[in-house]
Amino acid sequence: SADQIEDFKEAFGLFDRVGDNKVAFNQIADIMRALGQNPTNTAVKKILGNPSADDMANKRVDFDAFLPMLKTVDAMQKGTYDDYVEGLRVFDKEGNGKVMGAELRIVLSTLGEKMNETEIESLMQGQEDENGSIPYEAFVKHIMSV
Repeated sequence: SADQIEDFKEAFGLFDRVGDNKVAFNQIADIMRALGQNPTNTAVKKILGNPSADDMANKRVDFDAFLPMLKTVDAMQKGTYDDYVEGLRVFDKEGNGKVMGAELRIVLSTLGEKMNETEIESLMQGQEDENGSIPYEAFVKHIMSV
């Protein structure tokens, strides 16, 4: 809607650090996340045409070019609660609805879009019980509500 587009434009403008009504390629994923999307870095790079690291830092895009990118990300299939629970169930060796926090940390730092230690600690804060286990259904609900 027109109101949504105005909100998107306002958020986009907050990332314009130069004052030319454009943002750097390397800010696109952050803007999309600020607008409630959750694209992977790989998906964003694909949308941008697989730019080089230099292009990511130096190329800039205006709002009119950004809006179709946002629509593309919005149309992408998103994981559901059940998808995430099923993915974590693989690590539930005892079949008790829990995964080991240490094992989950290793997976988050080594597979797929690798997270750094700070990101992992932020995600895991307050999720482990006294045995270092995480009830993964509650964990997924927590993550999806943030």
